[in-house]
Amino acid sequence: MKTKSDTDWKHLESLADKDIDFSDIPELDEAFFKEAEWRPPIKQPITIRLDADVLEWFRSQGPGYQTRINRLLRRYMEVNQQRN
Repeated sequence: MKTKSDTDWKHLESLADKDIDFSDIPELDEAFFKEAEWRPPIKQPITIRLDADVLEWFRSQGPGYQTRINRLLRRYMEVNQQRN
């Protein structure tokens, strides 16, 4: 998979919504959202060794530090999956 998009982002940013052809994308109506189900990824408890200063920095940001660490790891994973 290539890492650079062929999309002309500047051109897309310049378009007004009314100028975009959405005919091949069905609108998501209320019925869709009534049936939609969000399934968050399953969390798995692990033991991980982190540098003490890294862990302290995350903890100093307040509650939810494990969630923030997970978000950063997920983003890293997503970016690197695109490169493969």
